[in-house]
Amino acid sequence: MSLDLKRQFIAQLVESSRLLRNYIDHRAKGRGTTRAQWIVLFRLRQQEGLSQVDLAEVLELQPISLVRLLDRLVDHGLLERRQDPRDRRANRLFLTEAGRQLVDDLDSLRDSIATDVLQGIPASRIETGLESLRDIKDRIKGFSENPSDVAAK
Repeated sequence: MSLDLKRQFIAQLVESSRLLRNYIDHRAKGRGTTRAQWIVLFRLRQQEGLSQVDLAEVLELQPISLVRLLDRLVDHGLLERRQDPRDRRANRLFLTEAGRQLVDDLDSLRDSIATDVLQGIPASRIETGLESLRDIKDRIKGFSENPSDVAAK
């Protein structure tokens, strides 16, 4: 594969990612939320009771950035912090009923976005693209785990 083709692919990936983030932000705003809040709510629906530290790690966010986001979700009545019974210094995170309802409502928005963005693209191409993106993600994670591998190139 030529270097030019690789460069074009990476450029398209970066630009498509930026455009998709902006599109999701716009659509989420119409539902009174943000993409960042949405990500937190979806993750907590999957893994309620995570600590703030564990959630920051899973989402690959700085803990201080996550705290401000969690504060807003608590203020909006979508999330509650509960003291960890085994560690008084830690909080566990749980969706409120309103938070659960919002994340369930956001499922339809996620479906709508996926339908809009992927309309007309054959399933086989989506599957191939998904496989490629997973491979790229795994490769990038490998670089962060073994920085000497990247520096040597």
